[in-house]
Amino acid sequence: MAKETASTVLSVEGREVQITHPDKLYFSAQVRISKLDLVRYYLSVAQGALAGIRDRPIVLKRFVNGAEAEAFYQKRAPSQRTPWLRTVTLAFPSGRTAEEIVVDDAPGLAWIVNLGCIELHPHPVRSSDLDHPDELRIDLDPVPGVSWADVRRVALEVKGLLEELGLRGWPKTSGSRGMHVNVRIEPRWTFAEVRRAAVAFSRAVERRAPSLASSKWWKEERHGVFLDYNQNAKDRTMCSAYSVRPLPDARVSAPLHWHEVPDCDPADFTIFTIPERFAKIGDPHAGMDAEPGSLEELLELADKDEAAGLGDAPWPPHFRKTEAEAPRVAPSRAKSAVKKPRVKMPLIVVANSPDKSAALAGLERWKSKHVQIAGLLAADDVLVDSMRGRSSTWTRIRVNLRHVPEAQRPPQETPDPDDDPTREWREWRKTKATKED
Repeated sequence: MAKETASTVLSVEGREVQITHPDKLYFSAQVRISKLDLVRYYLSVAQGALAGIRDRPIVLKRFVNGAEAEAFYQKRAPSQRTPWLRTVTLAFPSGRTAEEIVVDDAPGLAWIVNLGCIELHPHPVRSSDLDHPDELRIDLDPVPGVSWADVRRVALEVKGLLEELGLRGWPKTSGSRGMHVNVRIEPRWTFAEVRRAAVAFSRAVERRAPSLASSKWWKEERHGVFLDYNQNAKDRTMCSAYSVRPLPDARVSAPLHWHEVPDCDPADFTIFTIPERFAKIGDPHAGMDAEPGSLEELLELADKDEAAGLGDAPWPPHFRKTEAEAPRVAPSRAKSAVKKPRVKMPLIVVANSPDKSAALAGLERWKSKHVQIAGLLAADDVLVDSMRGRSSTWTRIRVNLRHVPEAQRPPQETPDPDDDPTREWREWRKTKATKED
């Protein structure tokens, strides 16, 4: 076996950037991509990649053991860093602060990729004004089973509504199952106001396409394509344009022209195809900064929704509850004066894993094993939950058998895979409680 090279030094725009373990494989399940391959990819599209992160604090999502292993988020800038990288100090909803990296050039881009940052996760603010976003982020997140064609249809509804509001959206594939539309805005509104505008926008799209789009936060109420307005809450980040995603084929979050959306296929945009596309057509989002828009009409729409009885939509669980927010509990668990008897859904767990792709592969194996049962499931009968562990997240996949005749329902089997990182802790806690009793 060939010995792995300890490090190599790249000269990038007059600066030397050390790439440690350049031969280390970051992708190996379907394609073989080393760390150095990944760095060279980002340098080949640096002009486009930097347009999405330049002058913005960035959260380091580090895949130190490659795309097939668990990642972790690092908000704070490494204490040992090159002196030419700058930082800014962000304040978070918890009241804590963190000094975060700001990447302005290609050497900085190569430096953070060397840390294992397969994806790029910038905040929607510039370093000169950390309290006023200059970007409205529209995240189209399809529920399991929803077709890519429906995602594209909702994206075109988004385009139409934005144009009616005097705003311009810039679409890109998410690199996974959904799409993102970024809207450059004037940095005049707070995070809370931008999120309020996003809530109003999501509800408006749902009204335009009620069978395709959903603005509902609770998974039990969602259908079709969910417009995740909470991506605009403070301290939330999304992968930026040209980010490589940790999928087996090394897909990329690819910027698009609107005329490409109706026929695009996310599988066409990978680390192998994007550099040639970039060299041929340039960056479809190159003009984004030249067209900042106003949120005034959207905020007026939010006022109308509020006057009609639509209060604030639920926030992520770690945010402080607002006065106008509805009860932060799933509707099926909410207390009410007249409450219907709760019907226990026939749910079975089919996969648990810190690796989402491994969990989804387990779901496909379950479907192959139960072909007739899988054919009876509705799109929203497959529940893919991101579970919070002690220091990271993991994926649980459940199947709701409500549409399967009771006599045909398969029993709960050992999930495949069955890697729940919290199980040991929960069993210890249960044992401790038993001893105390």
